[in-house]
Amino acid sequence: MTRLFRSSITLQIAFLVLSLFAVAQAAAQTQASAADQNFSSLLLQQLSAIKAAALNDDYAYRQVAYLSENIGGRPSGSPQAHAAAEYVAGELRKLGLEVRLEPATVPHWVRGAETAALVEYPSMVPGATQKIVLTALGGSSSTPADGLTADVVTVSTFDELAALGRDKVAGKIVLFNEIFDKQKAAAGLAFAAYGEAVRYRGAGPKAAADLGAVACLVRSVGNADYRLPHTGFSYPAGIPAGAVTAEDADLIVHLTAQGKVRMHLTLTPQKLPDETGYNVIADLKGSEHPEQIVVVSGHLDSWDLGTGAIDDGAGVVIAMETAEILQRLHLRPARTLRVIAWMDEETGGAGSKAYTTEYAAAMVHHVAAIESDAGAAHPLGFETKVSPAATETLRPVQSVLQSIGATVLQASTYPPGADIAGMSEAGVPAFGVLQDGRSYFNYHHTAADTLDKIVPSELRENAAAMAVLAYALTNMKEPLPR
Repeated sequence: MTRLFRSSITLQIAFLVLSLFAVAQAAAQTQASAADQNFSSLLLQQLSAIKAAALNDDYAYRQVAYLSENIGGRPSGSPQAHAAAEYVAGELRKLGLEVRLEPATVPHWVRGAETAALVEYPSMVPGATQKIVLTALGGSSSTPADGLTADVVTVSTFDELAALGRDKVAGKIVLFNEIFDKQKAAAGLAFAAYGEAVRYRGAGPKAAADLGAVACLVRSVGNADYRLPHTGFSYPAGIPAGAVTAEDADLIVHLTAQGKVRMHLTLTPQKLPDETGYNVIADLKGSEHPEQIVVVSGHLDSWDLGTGAIDDGAGVVIAMETAEILQRLHLRPARTLRVIAWMDEETGGAGSKAYTTEYAAAMVHHVAAIESDAGAAHPLGFETKVSPAATETLRPVQSVLQSIGATVLQASTYPPGADIAGMSEAGVPAFGVLQDGRSYFNYHHTAADTLDKIVPSELRENAAAMAVLAYALTNMKEPLPR
């Protein structure tokens, strides 16, 4: 009886395992069948042709060269930002797209004098000072024209600042010394390292001001130590706010550990009246479902220290090239391809907020949104905020992009692009081009964000990745499931 019972149990287990395997196999076959039905052999041929065209053309490079060198840095509200919007609109009209400039009220902040020196520190040689290399943060208030002089206190975290209390902070300059994690960046987690450090740039000045500090400095949020300051947005706190280089942050921390340190600081930025900025919106109308929209995008504004080549001229021009390739190959999207060059990503996102508000009722017709805002290095694939079913549907796209290695579909719980966040939160499937970010934060928001940092062959790969995914999304038989 015991043997028979065991044999019966064994057979039941075997049957259960086989049943589960059959169910899994059937599910896989169903998913594969759905993908096959969505991607005809003609569509797959067209995607391969798009990839080949992108890899053998320098349209995007020529465009980013003009944006970064002929126009230059494009801060929101600046004449350069307005000129860039007009230029991109003109180039997209040349391609035959339906183009419009859609307004958004944007801030206009301009940089002034930026100097700092240590004027008192332990074992100081009489009459000597030590220069500190820094830059103002966006949102910074101004010192008096002749600067201010105050003691410096250093902290690494918000908790350390709170522990000091008002008595030890009031009247002083606070330095947040949060160190960018280079090992994370080297391991391919540069944006994780950035996220850990950038919170002090964003919120540090307000926290310091709340305790009576007269100014706030942060260690530059970046990966390279070339005594190069990294600017960026900081929530206005009513006090001067700046970023010092990593080397200067180390110097100040070492000296304050030995004794009293005083700094003379001059930062004279100005907050000018708001301006009208413009998103560039350009449609290549769909032949079958013109009301359904696939967005390809990058942001046109940049910081002023460099020329905005990798952040984010590159993203704008690969979106432009997506349309250029389709027109050059005489490929008509079934759904509308919408190219957007966003305005004001760097200083508050006024452009994307205006779009989300203007098109709120049409979000149900937005099939997908893609943004590139992580540089121009080799693409690895896409960061995605989509349903699992949508990911499975896109397996054929991975196959087409396999030859350039852009096969990753990395799920994210957050919108994969600042400018498409509103669409993502409204349920629109969202994609961010996922690039090799190991060196991106060497140059991000610095004077070294210049054209020479873009490798033309890698920019072509980025154009191929965006264009292939975008055309797949416009021409799949069924739109992506939400």
